[in-house]
This record gives sequence, C-alpha cells and structure tokens, in this order.
Amino acid sequence: MNTNDFTDLKLFITGPTYIRPEVRQAGCLPEFGHRDSEAVKRFGSIFTNLATLAGLPEDSDYKVAVINGSGTCAMETAVRSLAGPDDTVLSVSIGAFGDLFHKLAVLNGKRTEALHYEPGQAMDLASLERALDEVKPSLVLLTHNETSTGVTNDVAAAVALVHSRGALAAVDGVSIFGGAPLDLPTMQPDIYLTATQKSLGLPAGFGLAFAGPKAVAKAETVPNKGWITDLTAHLGRAAKLQTLTTPNTSLANQMAVQLDYIINEEGMEKRFARHIAMRDRVHEFVNNLDGFELFAPEGYRSPTVTCVQVPEPLKTVQLKAIKETMRDKGYLFDPGYGKLNTAMEGAGKQPVFRIGHMGDTSMAMVDAFLATLGPVLKEASAG
Repeated sequence: MNTNDFTDLKLFITGPTYIRPEVRQAGCLPEFGHRDSEAVKRFGSIFTNLATLAGLPEDSDYKVAVINGSGTCAMETAVRSLAGPDDTVLSVSIGAFGDLFHKLAVLNGKRTEALHYEPGQAMDLASLERALDEVKPSLVLLTHNETSTGVTNDVAAAVALVHSRGALAAVDGVSIFGGAPLDLPTMQPDIYLTATQKSLGLPAGFGLAFAGPKAVAKAETVPNKGWITDLTAHLGRAAKLQTLTTPNTSLANQMAVQLDYIINEEGMEKRFARHIAMRDRVHEFVNNLDGFELFAPEGYRSPTVTCVQVPEPLKTVQLKAIKETMRDKGYLFDPGYGKLNTAMEGAGKQPVFRIGHMGDTSMAMVDAFLATLGPVLKEASAG
C-alpha cells in the first residue's frame, strides 16, 4: 500500500473534523493496559474535563461514561437501558439523526411513537405538548443539534415539558458538544449523549454519556439491556475511571491531550466564541450569494454546522461535481445529506449542502475555504 496516495484534505464536512497536529501526534503515545493504573492517568483527567465541559460542578449527581464505539452506540445504550418492556418511547425528529434515534428504538423492540417535523424546521413546543398528552411516553428522544439540517432545538424548554409529564428525556448532542456552552444542571436532561469526532476535534471511536440520577435509577430496573448497551455496566466501570470493554488506547491518549488543551489552553469561552464567529462568517458568505439561502430558521441556527439551500439550476448531481472540484483544490466539501436531498428533489424542492465549522477549525481556515468555494458555486449556479 502506498500511503503517499492518502490525500490530506482540509475537512469542511460535518464529521470527522480537522485534527490538530498535536492531537495526531498524541496517537503515537504509549499504549497501556485498560485495567492498569496507567489507564487512570488518562481517564482520570478525561472524566474530569468532560464534566467541566458539560458545565457540571464537582458535587454534581450526573455520572459520566465513555462508551466504546460511536455516538450511535451511546444513543442505543440509552434506548436499551431506559425503556423497559412496558414503556412507550416518543421519538421527536427534526431530521435524519432524529430519525436514526427513532430507528434505534424500533429495532430494539421498544414500543415507539414518532413526532416528525419537516426538515429545516425546529421542534415546536405546542405540538410536542400535544404528543406527550396523547402518547403518554416513559422516555422521550430529543435532538439538540440536527446535523443533517443545521437546526439547533431549544432542548432546555423541551426537557422541562417532558419532565412535566413525568417522562425521562434522552438528548442527542453528538454534533454540538464541545462547540457551544452546555449547562447540564440547567438543561437537566436525564441522559445527554455525544461523541468524539465532531466538535471535540478528535477521531471517531468513543460515545459519551452524561446520566442523571433518574436515568441511573431507571437503568437499574430495565431487564435485557444487553452488555455493550447496558448503561449500568458502563457507569460501574466509569466509577473506577475505566471503560466497560477494551478501549482504543490511541484515542484515549489523544482525548486526554485534547481535553486538557480545550479546558486549560484555548479555554471554553474562547472556543465557544470562535464557533459563533465562524458560523457568522459562513452566514455572511451565504447571504452574499445570489439565490442561496440559509436552511435553518432564524434563532435556531447551529453554531457548528450550516445548511444551505441552493438555487436553480443546481441539483444534487451538480453538488457532487462541486465536491470533486473542491477535492482538486485540497478541500472536502459536503454536498448535503444524501437521503434528505433525494427526498427534497422528489418533492420538487431544491437540495442543500452543508458546511461544518466545528472543532479546531480556525477562522483563517474558514476564510480560505470560502474564498475558494465562492467562485466554484457562482460558476456552477450560472449554468
């Protein structure tokens, strides 16, 4: 194999994201035994810094778990562990990854009802309230940041509504955690789920879960949770600063280094402000393109990913061609979530593309990408 053929593209997709050279180098640090004291050297700081990034005080009753696999593995763990055989699950979807959360519940045999919104729209509390009263769920699945559409929900308000009906709230925060402030004690989800490969600026390989006391108590009562998807088992090992099964030790080394950088070098406030500044720069760029429109509604636009609806005559086939044009210029462009664009074109609507601006991507990198992308889009849209 000739590794010289592996192109080091500048990633502006929605994950995986750009990885700093220091984080890449950390992958070469010594491997270690996952039941040895060397593991504690890594995971001790990992657990502490994750809690800090989530806004948790030292005396918080939230428990943190590192789950081998992906954010999807963490989401499936929540479904398997928080819904028993007599429970009903309500999945609230504003896009493809809300649909995935629903699918995980269905495939695991949970009695599941769905509340769907049109892609590009945010969750509406009035319709959520009606669904809660009709379905009477024990567990509600919510999306904080919908990666396929660039829409950020008002999760705190939704969680409060869910709790008012006596249900548990499980929140998918895969593409926003590490890119925006997260005050879990205020938001109060019963479990918040995320992953490493997006706003944290790390390779894929770990799902992350922040479980509140009601979720911990519920998981202890649910039978047939499996093994890899047993939240109780994960939390038992996390109490020892370990993972349930053998972790990717290279990723653990990288995570220890990166979280220390986020908390103690860049700083959380500067990191979050950088994400907002990058988002605003991308929005300015889109607003200056004739016919192109921001897909997410005002007030619900993600700090980590922007979705853009294109004008005629552009279609999905042209967006895929733009991807290859940008590849030749050293960038990986995101031509939009495939199933979403297929559905939109089938309904006679214009497709979308996405720009990821998260993790350790810098403003200078964003500016260079947009300066290259602008002429390509203008030429393509001119027909």
